[in-house]
Amino acid sequence: MSVFDLGYMVGLVPVLLKYVPLTLGMASVSMALALVLACLLAVVRVVRVPVLNQFTKLFISFFRGTPLLVQLFLFYYGLPQLFPSLTAMTGVTAAIIGLTLHFSAYMAESIRAAIIGVDRSQWEAAQSIGMTTAQMMRRIILPQAARVAAPTLVNYFIDLIKSTSLAFTLGVTELMGAAQKEAASSFLYFETFIVVAIFYWVIVEVLSFVQQALEARLSKAVAR
Repeated sequence: MSVFDLGYMVGLVPVLLKYVPLTLGMASVSMALALVLACLLAVVRVVRVPVLNQFTKLFISFFRGTPLLVQLFLFYYGLPQLFPSLTAMTGVTAAIIGLTLHFSAYMAESIRAAIIGVDRSQWEAAQSIGMTTAQMMRRIILPQAARVAAPTLVNYFIDLIKSTSLAFTLGVTELMGAAQKEAASSFLYFETFIVVAIFYWVIVEVLSFVQQALEARLSKAVAR
């Protein structure tokens, strides 16, 4: 057996390529759900809704203060112990829930900072024409905050994609899970994990390019 099997690596590419859609699918669904939840959490924190504000603080503190892997295990292995009906929950579902809640906590703080950063005169102008808080947030504040927070949110999406690799611990055969199985059957661990690392690297580089293009576009918009 050769020390470095290049042929095996080349042959592994189409095998792992089949699992990229699942990895990106989990990341995209989790990101969409996390973004909606993060906006709600951020608005609650900014407006300081009674009771909900305290609950939101606790939620953010917990999901930012505990490891993602622990959270995934808690949802997939722990909750069914308390709620037997959840034993039917698949690893993909548990992974999406865990990723959504974990990243929404981080994104909420970024969005909250962006909302606070909107010029106070915008708030006052909206209130002076009789807008409700919901209307003001939806029509004026959040669109401006989104422009500021967008580059940071792309960074979170990049981190989220890399974090999907933890889904294999729940039995999900995504990109990392497939690589783990291939390595275990071939015993070519170095070659296998180099290939999977390159897969993640390429995906992240593409998203980094998108992020740079987005930042350039937003900078032009602000300059106008």
